[in-house]
Amino acid sequence: MTPTPALIEVSGLTKRYRRETAVDRVSFAIARGEIFGLLGPDGAGKSTIIQILAGVLLPDDGRAVVAGLDVLHDPEGVKRRIGFMPQGLGLNLYDDLTVDEHLEFFAELREVAPDKFRAHRATLLEITRLAPAAHRLARHLSGGMRQKLGLVSALIHLPDILLLDEPTTGVDPLSRRDFWQIIDKLSRERGITVLLTTPYLDEAERCHRLALMHRGRVLAAGGPDELKSSVPGVSPKRVKMEDVFVALMASGEAARESMPAAAPPSEPRGSVTDRPAIRVENLTKRYGEVAAVDGVSLEVRSGEIFGFLGPNGAGKTTTIKILAGLLRPTTGQGWVGGYDILRQAATIKRTIGYMSQRFSLYPDLSVMENLGLSAGIYGLRGRRARDREAAVAAATGLGDWLRVLARDLPLGIRQRLALACALVHEPRILFLDEPTAGVDPLARRRFWGLITELSRRDGVTVLVSTHYMDEAEHCDRLAFLHMGRLVALGEPEALRRRAVADRGTVLEVSSSDFRKVVALLEPDFPNLTLSGRRIHVFSTDPAGDRWRIAQALAAAALGTAEVQAVPMSMDDVFATLIEGANAPLARAG
Repeated sequence: MTPTPALIEVSGLTKRYRRETAVDRVSFAIARGEIFGLLGPDGAGKSTIIQILAGVLLPDDGRAVVAGLDVLHDPEGVKRRIGFMPQGLGLNLYDDLTVDEHLEFFAELREVAPDKFRAHRATLLEITRLAPAAHRLARHLSGGMRQKLGLVSALIHLPDILLLDEPTTGVDPLSRRDFWQIIDKLSRERGITVLLTTPYLDEAERCHRLALMHRGRVLAAGGPDELKSSVPGVSPKRVKMEDVFVALMASGEAARESMPAAAPPSEPRGSVTDRPAIRVENLTKRYGEVAAVDGVSLEVRSGEIFGFLGPNGAGKTTTIKILAGLLRPTTGQGWVGGYDILRQAATIKRTIGYMSQRFSLYPDLSVMENLGLSAGIYGLRGRRARDREAAVAAATGLGDWLRVLARDLPLGIRQRLALACALVHEPRILFLDEPTAGVDPLARRRFWGLITELSRRDGVTVLVSTHYMDEAEHCDRLAFLHMGRLVALGEPEALRRRAVADRGTVLEVSSSDFRKVVALLEPDFPNLTLSGRRIHVFSTDPAGDRWRIAQALAAAALGTAEVQAVPMSMDDVFATLIEGANAPLARAG
């Protein structure tokens, strides 16, 4: 068989920014029609590679060829052959243009003939389900709709190559599902070659091939099954891509970034109690006509890990800032540790620990100096300050980094420093705003281990926000937020039972050729979803649907597939409850 020629070739690609090497001698090739994934945390070099291949950034060394064109010598020629979607929610959009006006603008920019534009417009609006919003301004679109408009704008000239930089980061599970259905459809039916970056490791399994990256280097590359078979002692069927990444990092240089167990508290504290540590009633925050937080009411019990889950723009950060005394609500009331958020905000600031969404410490100070500054801000002096600085440094695994400037720390270590500074004064209530965003899977696991220690052994009340749905399993209770509103509230298993009652049992279909199976099952199961390469079908008649799936596979000569009932994933739980968000608030547990 003649090998498929590579449409994208990268060899020894290197990019430096002063002292930092963002991309370190990276090589890979992508065949026509492939979906190829670059996976890794923030700072891995993914975006830099995408920008080089898009012709908007020049490498320092190495070679990059796109559609037969050398990026270094003909970047403008490359730009004409590709569709490029940069990282960020709707970063390539204009708030004052409608959906239709965006398509017209990008069609003119790409010199698309009027008759082709009309045909392309109709097709793209149909597959993205944006047709009903064609006359809506971009500023009034949800995060998921903005991402789909960004994709349509990149596709208006129907390029052969599509470069997508973290297209699903921060959007809700429903939009992530839609986005992947569009990508699969374009690859399957139009033969478009897709290179995408993502921090979501479950998305990796949907790629034909992928490269796992960390700190500018490729740790491993190959097909999903090939990479999963490299994990020793475990059947590939039971291995997730996160397990592959963690195994690679744990055996390499990342082992230096290990985190020990939390240090013993100076005073033992109790476990979860029914006494509320945080209580809010009808909390609302408006910016003009936009309600960032819309009538939220809830209680957080003392000593529990309470999760705020939702996509970017859901209202998580705004709510946390109100509770931390940094913002005043428009209406509503609340209490944190018994203190009134309206009248005692200054006291709340002194008594809580707060880790903001963006790293907000001092980059020109060392780890030790940042800890000392935080201790002083909270009034710790002398021996007491030194003891606490040493304790939190040990608890968060910062011992080898004490003299390193904050700006030179890996992202996962920076996050630990931010946590250590938030803990130095031993707060009884801790607010963590997306503490694991962009960090590698190994750092995420260790970070959650520390959070659990703080809650279970030290009795600290932890309110943590995240858009990683798998992190929900670490929480005692959850609040699902969407577009400023509280969609559901309860324990993870109780929310799962509610979603199963609404949507049906999950039948997981495993097949070596999952793309063909998806195309086969979609007409009968239009709401199916993907969990990695496994197909999830929602059924109110599991026995009957198992038989129908087997019959369909046999009739299409696709062989047999393993079909089994599995617990509903938290992504699907969230998506199910979002779809029912117009109904009265679903309270569980």
